[in-house]
Amino acid sequence: MSRQDQITKKKKRFGNKVSHSKRRTRTVQEVNLQTKRFYIESKKRWIKLRVSTRSIRTIAKLGVLAFAKKYGIKL
Repeated sequence: MSRQDQITKKKKRFGNKVSHSKRRTRTVQEVNLQTKRFYIESKKRWIKLRVSTRSIRTIAKLGVLAFAKKYGIKL
């Protein structure tokens, strides 16, 4: 499985480190992924998702189903 958020599809980004002399070195910014279990009240079951920490905060605010619907994912 790739290092990608299962709902938002966020993945790593590439950039440059720039030294004082303006030399550029490629760097990678990885997504902070966590494996988390969420409970769906309507289906009375747990689901396990690999999501970013930002997604976890938003899911806590909106709920799993509303967040997934926003991104066009069926759970």
